Amino acid sequence: MARIVKRAYRYRFYPTPEQACELARTFGCVRLVYNKALEERTRAYTVEGRRVSYVESSASLTAWKRSKELAFLNEVSSVPLQQALRHLQAAFANFFARRAKYPTFKSRKRSRASAEYTRSAFRWRDGRLTLAKMHDPLEIAWSRPLPEGAEPSTVTVCRDAAGRWFVSLLVEETIRSLDPSESMVGVDAGITNLLALSRQIPGLTDKDGRVANPRHERDSRRRLTKAQRSLARKAKGSANRAKARLKVARIHARITDRRRDFLHKLSTRLVRENQVVVIEDLTVRNMVKNHALARSISDASWRELRSMLEYKANWYGRELLVVNRWFPSSKLCSACGALAESMQLHVRTWQCVCGAVHDRDINAAKNILAAGLAER
Repeated sequence: MARIVKRAYRYRFYPTPEQACELARTFGCVRLVYNKALEERTRAYTVEGRRVSYVESSASLTAWKRSKELAFLNEVSSVPLQQALRHLQAAFANFFARRAKYPTFKSRKRSRASAEYTRSAFRWRDGRLTLAKMHDPLEIAWSRPLPEGAEPSTVTVCRDAAGRWFVSLLVEETIRSLDPSESMVGVDAGITNLLALSRQIPGLTDKDGRVANPRHERDSRRRLTKAQRSLARKAKGSANRAKARLKVARIHARITDRRRDFLHKLSTRLVRENQVVVIEDLTVRNMVKNHALARSISDASWRELRSMLEYKANWYGRELLVVNRWFPSSKLCSACGALAESMQLHVRTWQCVCGAVHDRDINAAKNILAAGLAER
């Protein structure tokens, strides 16, 4: 079975000084339009008690362009500005549907600098991408090829805090389901070990079924601490502070890149080699409120791993099952089904009344698999 999915391919590119200047100006205009539209919607909602539609925001954008103070908005492509209004409309739709918090203003320092171009605002010819208001195509580092015959429908350009430029091409791709597999696996998330699996997977787990936690943030903590202390000593607004801030951002970017690469490889293997993957429904947002473990939980990035498992299972015809977070997976004996009265977190090995000796995490993974299959 094959399915057509929309998939984004992200590449790094190296703009010329003219292109960098044009994109920086576009980023600023996008942020300005988003913030002004948000301010207008907030005023209408709080003062007049009414909701502003996308059509009204678009009409306001036209009026802003005609004003003397904001005439510079005409110097950049109009498409990213319209897309900013669409993103704001989606943010309010999520807020009123109680799926998200109230939209916030974009900060020049803290928000990601990005602009989105639809098909009318870029030219794609012979594998070369040219954005509106630019004469030359972008110099893209093609780290992997696009699917044969793919035509980008949307292009998103961004610059991260480390000063790197990226372009994301959204294309339609046909993905064929993997051949059916008889293997199934239960997954228990942890900190000392990133995952404990209900079965061993050669090359991925140890002999018991554990996946080691690479601890990318802790591995770079000394360098990060040194760079942050150096940044704190620099005078605000100085050139040296800007250089120190860039150094800190590059260390964070390296940690993020290494973590994401590891999680992609891990999630791909779990999906490819198992027909059914069962996980726990963890509330990471509440768990990081434990300040003693917040840093380690954030470094493990369980939520990102779950997101990867969800869309990859959907792509490749696999089944991802989620077990209720209150299921007592650690205290339940996977051999006889007896439930222990209590179990402190420091207890890693325990013996059931039936005589079975369990590793806490491996036993939990086996119980998660059984519970998931029982609820199918």
